[in-house]
Formats: sequence, structure tokens, C-alpha cells
Amino acid sequence: MAKLTNEEIIASLKEMTVLELNELVKAVEEEFGVTAAAPVAVAAAPAEEEEVKGPTEVSLFLKSCGAQKVQVIKAVQAITGLGLMDAKKLVDSAPVAIKEHLSEAEANAHKETLVAAGAEVEVK
Repeated sequence: MAKLTNEEIIASLKEMTVLELNELVKAVEEEFGVTAAAPVAVAAAPAEEEEVKGPTEVSLFLKSCGAQKVQVIKAVQAITGLGLMDAKKLVDSAPVAIKEHLSEAEANAHKETLVAAGAEVEVK
């Protein structure tokens, strides 16, 4: 029996129907004791790792404004895009969520800004 080249095998696969290919896959699985579903299980593993890493979205909470209230109001105004009066109301109602559904990196950047202004902030 002559050994087939990769090109000849591929050419014969191109000529097969979907049903014939399905039968071929089943025959190969039975002959060699393997399964074509194994790569799917490997692909599912990284999704589990993502869950272990932590949340993808976090919220930024202002616990208190500290001694420099004006600086904190300006920082909240810059972060949220609110007007001056709305930002003041938000700071006055502390503890309160400043921004929700942020990436962890973005939340930490905003936290640094608020802490530099004198606020006490928490990322949840």
C-alpha cells in the first residue's frame, strides 16, 4: 500500500460531503480511542480562570471628603462630568457611589485622583 501525502488526504477530504466527514471523524475516534471534543474542554478552562481573577467591573465609592472639600468637589466634577452644584451635592451625600461599572484600572486611577484631593475612597 502506497503512503498518501498530506496534499492527497486534504484533496480527498475536500471531495467528501458533510455526512461522509462526520462518519470519518467517528471512525477515527473509534479506531484510535480519541475524541474530537477534547479541544472544547481545553478552551473552556480559561473562562474558569477569569472567574478566579476577580470582577471585571467595580464601583468607586466616596466614604468622606476629608478636610479639602473644595478640591474633592472639583475632582468629583472632573471624574463624573457633573456640574459644580451636582458634584457638591454628591460629595455632601457621602458615603455614596461616585461611579459604577468601571474597569479596575480606571477605578484605581480615579481613586488616586480623589485621594490626592484629600478624600477617603473605596473600590468595590
